[in-house]
Amino acid sequence: MNVHSRPHRDSVFVEEAEVLAHQPYDGRQFIMKLQAPKIARDARPGSFVHVRCDLQRPMRRPLSIMRCDRQKGWIELLYRVFGEGTALLSQHKVGSHINLLGPIGTPFTLHPERPRPLLLGGGVGIPPMIFIADEARKQKGDYRPMVLMGSETPFPFKTRPSQIIIPGLPDGTIAAMPLMEDWGIPSRLASQQAFPGVYQGYITELARAWLNTLDDGQRSEVELFACGPHPMLEAVAEVADEFDLPCQLSLEEFMACAIGGCAGCVVKVHNSDGSSAMKRVCVDGPVFPAEAIFPRTG
Repeated sequence: MNVHSRPHRDSVFVEEAEVLAHQPYDGRQFIMKLQAPKIARDARPGSFVHVRCDLQRPMRRPLSIMRCDRQKGWIELLYRVFGEGTALLSQHKVGSHINLLGPIGTPFTLHPERPRPLLLGGGVGIPPMIFIADEARKQKGDYRPMVLMGSETPFPFKTRPSQIIIPGLPDGTIAAMPLMEDWGIPSRLASQQAFPGVYQGYITELARAWLNTLDDGQRSEVELFACGPHPMLEAVAEVADEFDLPCQLSLEEFMACAIGGCAGCVVKVHNSDGSSAMKRVCVDGPVFPAEAIFPRTG
């Protein structure tokens, strides 16, 4: 598959967004709800915004959109405090305003012929998976998503024992995200931190366990979607290769301008004809086919 540049400058807006809610969670994590009607209108799963955290810090931070309401005009962002910029962002109060640039990037694409999207999010890669799940449940069709989330810090929500049975998973793997439970979407959590009800290991191990319960017909309905740290994405690509499944990955790279001008976020992308090219994650991605980033061995 050849990956072509798809700039989105015509639908990228600069917007002064009002903070509607700003909730702290363990692990120096925050969920921020912002009134940003122009960005909400065009946001899609995998889209991100480039956030000016504070007037003191002109360098922006790219944050994935976790949810949006296109009618009411709001978006939600989940972020973790890593440095001075996000520390300043965490100090914003309800009613304050934040300058946003977005929505940016090539989004994930759901395919009706693959009605069983398997969504894998690791750490700050969780938000796009929530967005896809929300989009899938709202679309016409028979989408039956499943969400697997991994984190080595406390999850940014209070886990709940799931009432939705998922065959093939290890005993005791019962912790779920309450929002997914409310939506009727099966979810499970993984970590190596011994959180109660959470699988002690990697989400790719849970993915393999579930995929092995499916017959060939059921497996032909699955497509993988993932966002998270590079080693996790490589492991997800290996699962896709092992089960011969299509897979879309959202890359997390440092972005300076986020509109394709600085070429500071380029990655090597492989085409099906054996050629390769350097592509910009911000506008050519952040979503790419897994085989374009991690060529298949089979």
